[in-house]
Amino acid sequence: MPTAIAVTSADLVLPAPDRHTPGAALLHPPEQHDLEAALAGTGALLERHGHLVALVPPWLPRPTVQRLHTVRAILETDRIALLDIDLPPLGTALLARQLRQLSVCDFSPGIIASAARLLSHYIYAGALLGSVARLDRVRVPVGLGAHARSWSPGAQFAVLAHPTPHLAKLGASGGGRGGRGARGGRGAPSHGGARGGRGAPSHGGARDGRGAPSHGGTRDGSRTAVAPDLPAGPDFATHLTFARGQLASDWVAAELAPAWQVQGVMENPLPAASPAWWGTPKLVEFAAGIPDLSVLYQLVASVRCEQCRWCGLELIGDRCGFCAAPLTAPPPSAATPAGTGRSGP
Repeated sequence: MPTAIAVTSADLVLPAPDRHTPGAALLHPPEQHDLEAALAGTGALLERHGHLVALVPPWLPRPTVQRLHTVRAILETDRIALLDIDLPPLGTALLARQLRQLSVCDFSPGIIASAARLLSHYIYAGALLGSVARLDRVRVPVGLGAHARSWSPGAQFAVLAHPTPHLAKLGASGGGRGGRGARGGRGAPSHGGARGGRGAPSHGGARDGRGAPSHGGTRDGSRTAVAPDLPAGPDFATHLTFARGQLASDWVAAELAPAWQVQGVMENPLPAASPAWWGTPKLVEFAAGIPDLSVLYQLVASVRCEQCRWCGLELIGDRCGFCAAPLTAPPPSAATPAGTGRSGP
């Protein structure tokens, strides 16, 4: 059985893109399942799948996070990975679907868990907001003018939270249609790479997985811009998923999607955590990511595989997804002379 991929809410489970992609396991919060039921359910998942990879973003309620750590501690298992990757709710759901796709490949549980950090760099997550007065999770400058315009009827703001925060004020009708950035052809990606110049994204050329990707850039180093004030889109093939809140606007599907040259658009119900994350119920959340399993596989397989020095599982990048041990041991403290185990006089 493939490694189980788990989330903490049913609205973070996006539809499978094909019949081969398994569903996601659901780890219920404390108000829905008591500890005994949580232990039984998690134990059954481990018995059936062997390993469990759960996305535990930092915006989850504290009792939910504590419950997950309690279950892992009581079961005394090292086969549960709790990944605290910080993406908005819809971006988290998209990452979970990508991990579900990879779970049927020939990757070990350690590779799948540590691949989550790598794949998160290639997710473009944002929202169209009716107000930024309470936008405090995205590190963008919100001046007094933007706060004042938040109270204006019809005000709309395009906000990109990941990978590079960006804030742009749109027209009252959600305008701001941008030009289509020059990114070459739009051929469908395959195992062998791009057919039209937009195949597998490059992650900095770092074979050890620690190089930072160049988001929104082109091969000559220039950025792929949508419009002067709008966020730059990905320079690789993506599908766009969006979810409507209480904001009546077609801007995401009608304008952002064509400007970003996405290869597909899908609407999904809004996650319950989204209004609190974005600071307003008046929003349309969106997330763009790599849809093709062959490209996801190529991206992960191109990174050098290491062995965790603590738990022994395979990993890519600089940290184990299961035990969180760093790939290399931290340097000894300068205050502790080698071989003494205690501070000098």
